[in-house]
Amino acid sequence: MKVFVDRDLCYGSAECAHRAPAVFEFVDGYGVVRPGREETGEDPEVLEAVEKCPSQAIGITVAPQSAPDRP
Repeated sequence: MKVFVDRDLCYGSAECAHRAPAVFEFVDGYGVVRPGREETGEDPEVLEAVEKCPSQAIGITVAPQSAPDRP
């Protein structure tokens, strides 16, 4: 799963940084994804931050599952 913050939508509530501080931080009045943390597993804290973001500025993308090789 890849996480991002749309700075055009973010109004700086810092909910993301409060809910998942290992992934998000508060910089210049906006929530941002910490460097190197764009790619995360299905972290429940990140999913909660996405769900609870009051401006709905956090997005996630999920990589498609590849089909297993068949002999």
